[in-house]
Amino acid sequence: MHKNIILIGMPGVGKSTVGVILAKILGYSFVDTDLVIQNKEKMLLKDIISQKGIDGFIDTENRILSRFSAERSVIATGGSVVYGKDAMANLSKDSVVVYLKLDYNKLKYRLGNIKNRGVVIRKGQSLSALYKERVPLYEKYADVIIDENGCNIEKTVNKIMAELKNSL
Repeated sequence: MHKNIILIGMPGVGKSTVGVILAKILGYSFVDTDLVIQNKEKMLLKDIISQKGIDGFIDTENRILSRFSAERSVIATGGSVVYGKDAMANLSKDSVVVYLKLDYNKLKYRLGNIKNRGVVIRKGQSLSALYKERVPLYEKYADVIIDENGCNIEKTVNKIMAELKNSL
């Protein structure tokens, strides 16, 4: 019996939106780890990034989420969570990790201005380079990969439910 469903993927793929709907369908709680981090640090993600830098933010995210615990929850993670080995080890324990995968061009269109989203991207790094860097990490940690191309929110949720029916 898996206690949680962990949603991973690039910013803009719909982890939070899909997560809320999934939680309602399953009768689970919904947790957004970005909000967990903001509450623990008592500041916005973009402020943590500007004060501590990218590496400092990743360390903060890893530290907080390596100790985080929830039960019967759908957990939407920040796109950078896969950089934290301790966080991923903790989150994936007794959970199903679902990677919401979207083609780069569709992602770029959905994201719009990444500066306002608190996206963990290094100075001078393109979104394309970030995408290429993260995809292998998402695939490494995923128990289930959901291809969202051509899907609206409802279709994505239905695909996840079909995959999870044997796991929950």
